[in-house]
Amino acid sequence: MAEKTEKCSPENGRYYQKERLKHSPDEEARLEREHFWRIIDAYRYYRIHVQEMVKRAERQFLSLPKSHQSLLPSVLTNLARVSECASCNDEVLQAIVDNSIHMFENIEYGERDDPRRRPSTTFDLDKLKSTIKQFVRDWSEAGRAERDTCYRPIIQEIQRLFPSDKYDVSTVSVLVPGAGLGRLAWEIAHLGYICQGNEWSFYMLFSSNFVLNRCEKVNCLTLYPWIHQFSNNKKSSDQTRAIQFPDVNPQSLPPTADFSMVAGDFVEVYTETDSWDCVATCFFIDTAHNVIEYIETIWKILKPGGVWINLGPLLYHFENMANELSVELSYEDVKAAIVKFGFQIEVEKESVQTTYTENERSMLRYVYDCVFFVARKPGDKLCNGFKEQGFPPAAKTARREDINYST
Repeated sequence: MAEKTEKCSPENGRYYQKERLKHSPDEEARLEREHFWRIIDAYRYYRIHVQEMVKRAERQFLSLPKSHQSLLPSVLTNLARVSECASCNDEVLQAIVDNSIHMFENIEYGERDDPRRRPSTTFDLDKLKSTIKQFVRDWSEAGRAERDTCYRPIIQEIQRLFPSDKYDVSTVSVLVPGAGLGRLAWEIAHLGYICQGNEWSFYMLFSSNFVLNRCEKVNCLTLYPWIHQFSNNKKSSDQTRAIQFPDVNPQSLPPTADFSMVAGDFVEVYTETDSWDCVATCFFIDTAHNVIEYIETIWKILKPGGVWINLGPLLYHFENMANELSVELSYEDVKAAIVKFGFQIEVEKESVQTTYTENERSMLRYVYDCVFFVARKPGDKLCNGFKEQGFPPAAKTARREDINYST
């Protein structure tokens, strides 16, 4: 059973974070509304975009000498197949949009200020195509190996630190910032822990809302996540291969599960001190403009004795982006700051190799050599004999029948 989700601060804080205080409330609302509809338009423009990619490839092929074309009899057939797959993807994307227009329970974005739909930017469409690959990582059997390398170490640490034979896990609260499409948070909640995911990207929020609330049967939907990749394909069929999702029923959480999602900027949403038993970050801390601000927030919101579990690289998202604050630190510097805040590092592995939305059949594949650590915020509650059956629950959204995103 899925949960209602609140949107606690504007997602476009990612783009306006350092400028926000300069805007009036009305202007802030306008900027957020524009951003919301821009992302909706990207979903709606997807099919046209891929068709344009296919047409370009066809033109390039037909510009070859006839003698060369005759050596490649399957190229046009494969391009036609790419176009068919794009139409299938588009059906899923439009279903996501239909479930997103009114997804927030405490805000409505109304109609766009300018009803004319314009072509989406390359940036927005690339983000959308990346989101399609997130379905592979989080909700398909094809993503199992990647989840095992990224999510399993975090889940195993949670179970080691808060074992069900010693703790009432239904009172142990776990926060997952940067929850993406929600699989890691869902898995933690499935084990009986209180778990809340946090996400600020509308791309992720729209898609997680759909899969968590509207998918009730295993492998009921199909996507073709690799059709946008025209290079580094060993076989033409690799480009148009399908994945089914979800590989589990998202509605299969136990009736007593306490699972929620909150939309908004991590450092703006989570301000209550000493409120979480565990913060689990996976491929997240490098999304910061200032990673020290993330560390400071995690320190603040963890209860005394609480733990921070992290796995990921340091591929800083705002590096080389014009007019964006971005402080790129080495892991050595990040670790030094963590320790200076007062964290005690209990587990540390500086070489955990994993991938991220990898196309396993591509001729170009990236491997991240990640850092994994467990850092504890010292305190009497856990360090000096805290009672094993009584973590006070963290502040969280109330349990409801559906995930419904709101501000």
